[in-house]
Amino acid sequence: MKRPILFLLLFATLPSVALAQQTTLQAPTGFDVFQANVPHGMIDTVRYPSKTVGIARKTLIYTPPGYSKKKKYPVLYLLHGIGGDEKEWLKGGAPQIILDNLYAQQKLAPMIVVLPNGRAMKDDRATGNVFDSLKVKAFATFEKDLLNDLIPFIEKNYPVYKDREQRAVAGLSMGGGQSLNFGLGNLDTFAWVGGFSSAPNTKAPDVLVPNPAVAKSKLKLLWISCGLDDNLMLFSQRTRDYLLQSHVPHIFYVEPGGHDFKVWKNDLYMFSQLLFKPVNPDSFPRYTVLGAAASTNVRSARYPRIVGGSRALFRVKAPEAQKVQIDLAKKYDMVKDESGMWEVTTDSISPGFHYYSLIIDGVAIADPASETFYGMGRMASGFEMPFEGDDFYAEKNVPHGDVRMKRYYSAVTGTWRKMYVYTPPGYEANASGKYPVLYILHGGGEDERGWATQGKTDLILDNLIAENKAKPMLVVMVDGNMGTGGIANFGEQTLRMFENELKQAVIPFVENNFRVTKESTGRALAGLSMGGLQTLHAGVRNTDMFSYLGVFSSGWWANQPNLSQPQYDFMKNNAASINRNVKSFWIAMGGKEDIAHDNCKIMLQKFDEIGIKYAYSEYPGGHTWPVWRNNLYTFAQVLFK
Repeated sequence: MKRPILFLLLFATLPSVALAQQTTLQAPTGFDVFQANVPHGMIDTVRYPSKTVGIARKTLIYTPPGYSKKKKYPVLYLLHGIGGDEKEWLKGGAPQIILDNLYAQQKLAPMIVVLPNGRAMKDDRATGNVFDSLKVKAFATFEKDLLNDLIPFIEKNYPVYKDREQRAVAGLSMGGGQSLNFGLGNLDTFAWVGGFSSAPNTKAPDVLVPNPAVAKSKLKLLWISCGLDDNLMLFSQRTRDYLLQSHVPHIFYVEPGGHDFKVWKNDLYMFSQLLFKPVNPDSFPRYTVLGAAASTNVRSARYPRIVGGSRALFRVKAPEAQKVQIDLAKKYDMVKDESGMWEVTTDSISPGFHYYSLIIDGVAIADPASETFYGMGRMASGFEMPFEGDDFYAEKNVPHGDVRMKRYYSAVTGTWRKMYVYTPPGYEANASGKYPVLYILHGGGEDERGWATQGKTDLILDNLIAENKAKPMLVVMVDGNMGTGGIANFGEQTLRMFENELKQAVIPFVENNFRVTKESTGRALAGLSMGGLQTLHAGVRNTDMFSYLGVFSSGWWANQPNLSQPQYDFMKNNAASINRNVKSFWIAMGGKEDIAHDNCKIMLQKFDEIGIKYAYSEYPGGHTWPVWRNNLYTFAQVLFK
């Protein structure tokens, strides 16, 4: 199996087009410096009656330059952190200066900004132990104070619009959590929501957005941002992952910095410019500086990162190295800074899983920041490029099965070997039930780990079974390498050897150790690339054992008749029994860019001549794991029905 071929689906081109437009992605120097020669707004302290707390409470109110009671304005409610009060933004963030400068550059829609005290209790000072349970509870109580007391006060005493599309709420840290909780929890009140470095008070994503379709229809803008070095990144990341999975448009803005006002001032600068204006969700992907950490990074590793335009940002610390490259089918030269950090951002990359390596002074190695995968005949790094439509293998709140690594002795090879076995949800509880089995094979340069890790087999089946789209089944992931393994020494001898391994070692072990059906109608065999050839040989010659055959990105080699012709002769002589025994002979390719495409098409012509019945499917993407994951997703829905 060759390295992934880069391809670009049509829907993935939109971010790249957007990037061609000029967009400011970070505040410029001087954005927060007072300018005497520009018009200035006003900040006043006022008191409002709070029935929620039982006292008159203080809030700051910023009115923009040129404020007039004869005009109407939208309102941004801007919230502070756990250690602050209504003056925290004023003291640390200089919001009036940032906004004045933006107005002078005609980058803002005129708005009123309300900076309240988000600690809704009688003694709301930021003194003593700010983490005291009563004080923390007061931040949740503020939702009632905001909705029932503060907003009505503002709308009675200031010339503001009173509809949801003219209200925004945003905040930093604890206030970021409040903003997400209150804003997303009250979509009839707020259409613009921003969480800056949101704190642990942020509700779980499925509680924040229980109905993604409603959120999508009502939100004008959902902004989630955090500094790369912020220890609270987890709360922003988990929200972003859920929104992505749920197809709720949003901006996920990761920037340099930690949990401080350098980050939050930049957030206010960026967020405020988007408010109360027409917003195009197609532009959201370009609002990123450092993107999201790849899901395949090892724990706490910050790079590689997925940035706008379906690109990947790599950084590697190698101060003594003379030349460093990223090998991602294409080699990218990295650039070294004064600290010894090497960096490069790739071109647009196709969706799904990709192998890659570091090349340091000519030596290819795995990236220590990445999970490693056995592929290309060696251990390599890998990362996932997310895309719309990848949720069929997402981790969801559904019952999950298990993947078990089992060792067994093979009399065929005279060695101990390994297989991975997926058992579906409920397997242990259903002590008397017997399950059908899909035996699935990897490609050249990989082994039994391929379908378990790169292939996401367990997640694909978990989700299908939860949706009643697939029958509960076992999936046995077999090591198809015979002899020295791989494609290099592949031929009739290794095909026969694998057939014997399957029949004499693998299937007996599974049937002796798991509760499975032993009829042919309860067995399926499938494989990708090299595994597809093994399926074409072992499956076709044993249709009394397998009622379902799946061939992904494979086909007999047209230029090797010594290998292929005996297979066609066997099929011709046994066409009737093959068609009778096989309920589904399912063959799939990754489009014309798949390296096996031409061989497969020639093979199917032979099938037509011989009279072999089959179903054919194409999913674009070439000879890559995104294609094979989709193949498994589709093929599994055909099985055992």
